[in-house]
Amino acid sequence: MPDPLAGMPPLADFGRRLGARIVDVLIVTIPLFLIQLPFNNKRYMVDTDKGEDVTEVITNSYGGSGLLWTLIGIIAYVGYDWFFTKRDGRTPGKRWLGLRVAMLNDGSVPGSSAALSRAAVLWVPTLVCCFCLWPLALIVSMLVDKPYKQALHDKVAKTVVVKST
Repeated sequence: MPDPLAGMPPLADFGRRLGARIVDVLIVTIPLFLIQLPFNNKRYMVDTDKGEDVTEVITNSYGGSGLLWTLIGIIAYVGYDWFFTKRDGRTPGKRWLGLRVAMLNDGSVPGSSAALSRAAVLWVPTLVCCFCLWPLALIVSMLVDKPYKQALHDKVAKTVVVKST
């Protein structure tokens, strides 16, 4: 069976991928944070002086406005990744660090459904339940995957991240 990477640029290294992801997270997070400020959203704050404990805050954060902000966050992060990936395979972070997402089978720009599934697997678990654990699982999956360095979201979409030419 021929190597799917034959004729494609080299695979991106972990450091560049991480740097690109940090840039992209900041691009989405900063505006979302600024938008939430006027609403005095205390979704993850625990005030022990008032007798609150962590379980109360977590339970209350998904009722009412907490659920709304979670849904807005999912739409923002997934939409951002989906739009830029389907457009040319490069989010602003990837563009800045010289990377792009490519389909594993032929190196083309991912289509809309591949880009959406990639973005959903990347962001939905992180934003809904597994803020600390899911990114670690993605990192470990990418570091141990041979030979394509695919994280779980790449495997679902059948993509790889390569250096852009």
